[in-house]
Amino acid sequence: MDASVIIPTYNAEKIIKPVINALLSQQTKKTFEIIVVDDGSSDETAQEVKKIKSKKLVYLHQKNTGPAKARNAGAKCAKGKIILFIDSDCVAEKAWLTEMLKPFSEKGGAAVQGAYKTKQKELIARLDQIDIEYRYEKMKKAQENNSLDWVGSYSAAYDKKIYDSLGGFDESFPIASGEDPELSYKVQEKGGKIIFNPKAIVYHTHPSKLGKYLRIKFFRAFYRPKMYSKHKGKILKDSYTPQSLKLQIFAAYFSIWVIVLLIIGVLTGWQNVPEFFPSIAIWSLIIAIMLTGLSQTSFFGFAIKKDWKVAVCSIPILALRGLVFGTGLIWGKLRG
Repeated sequence: MDASVIIPTYNAEKIIKPVINALLSQQTKKTFEIIVVDDGSSDETAQEVKKIKSKKLVYLHQKNTGPAKARNAGAKCAKGKIILFIDSDCVAEKAWLTEMLKPFSEKGGAAVQGAYKTKQKELIARLDQIDIEYRYEKMKKAQENNSLDWVGSYSAAYDKKIYDSLGGFDESFPIASGEDPELSYKVQEKGGKIIFNPKAIVYHTHPSKLGKYLRIKFFRAFYRPKMYSKHKGKILKDSYTPQSLKLQIFAAYFSIWVIVLLIIGVLTGWQNVPEFFPSIAIWSLIIAIMLTGLSQTSFFGFAIKKDWKVAVCSIPILALRGLVFGTGLIWGKLRG
């Protein structure tokens, strides 16, 4: 068999059928199977999967222990030479499988990264998509330099022999929180070639509410120290995370310092404070504005060409994201 497509899923009764049907409709001559690994769902996910009658479809069930373990469970019973991963909220285009497999035969890849698109109209979802596309440009440049090191499991493929030799995903990650780049770091460190194919497209539902968007960013940051503890060289740089994010985090925390100074000034009427206090407050405010602008200039220039409303609204949202992401990093480090 050429390929095995693995879908880890949890409480996905309302969304799993379109995901599977899109895979069954793939325009390919390759032989493949679809393995759905139910991570202890408490809803009707199992019943919805079993309604789909296909010899290509395999259903597995495990206790709720997280997507990393679910993917590994699927990989253990996979018959394909190439194993692919797609999330249970991603609907693949008809050429997805062909495009994901192509780099293995044409370019000798060890792993392949596909691409996100979305049909959503909500502002936060559009911002999330543009942010991902902004990062894709960074990945393309890394690929030109043969230094690509990032594969997200929403649209991923691995040579099964390489995957097995590396032990698959680290099951100590309890949620979708960094176990996928951690595996791709290992691939690169072992000399495996990672290829980004933007033509291998899946349609995804991004968070549409600010609260959910920030919560996701917090937990991704929370598990970064765990990931970096295994790959310390990636703290400074990888092929997906913009360097501007570090400056956004610093700018966000510096802005808190400025807010504290201003509150003290307002509450005291700028009286009974040291003589130099107003000057410090004013200069701190100027520096905070400059840092925020500098940290967002590149993304703003990219976003405004695609969606000017997103570009304008991104200024406060990215500042808030920097604060939340930084807090997640600190909390994750403190929790070990």
